[in-house]
Amino acid sequence: AELLILSSQERRASWSTNIPQREVTEIHGIVSKERELRMDIFWEELTSGLPDTRQLVRVMIRLIGATLLGAVVGIERERAGKPAGLRTHILVSLGTTVFVLACSSVGMSSDGVSRVIQGIATGIGFIGAGSILKLNEERDIQGLTTAAGIWMTAAIGVAVGLGSLGVALLSTLLTLLILASVGSLEHRISKRR
Repeated sequence: AELLILSSQERRASWSTNIPQREVTEIHGIVSKERELRMDIFWEELTSGLPDTRQLVRVMIRLIGATLLGAVVGIERERAGKPAGLRTHILVSLGTTVFVLACSSVGMSSDGVSRVIQGIATGIGFIGAGSILKLNEERDIQGLTTAAGIWMTAAIGVAVGLGSLGVALLSTLLTLLILASVGSLEHRISKRR
């Protein structure tokens, strides 16, 4: 109880007089090793799935690529005034890329990665279904293109996650072409009716 009342300096002085210097040095060494071990564990957890710098660079390229390609589609949707815009498309593309990268980094088999991709396609389908509205009075359905755009952005993210950046880039360009050009073509056709 008296030791608790003493200041930290007094406690250190008390310890240093009661414990031989050799034992104090050993205790400091043990504490230092425990701290190093904790930091090693922490660092291992942070870099799990990234065995080397080269792999880290690959992951960063894929994550940045997914973000940029999702942003390209999202900007087009924002420009068109659609509810699922920039943030939605970036997050869908980035999220699907992260799912694929995480599975690949732990050594999951191609069958396992395939099941994850199937789950992504199904889950994104539910998100897309939430964007589809049937307007009873007008007998009109709205949101199908938004749902398809979200689904396509997910596919782009999966392609990036699998390392097929060329496929993802071409898919993004085709998506932009379809959303921008085919939409105006549809309006012309509907005006003629």
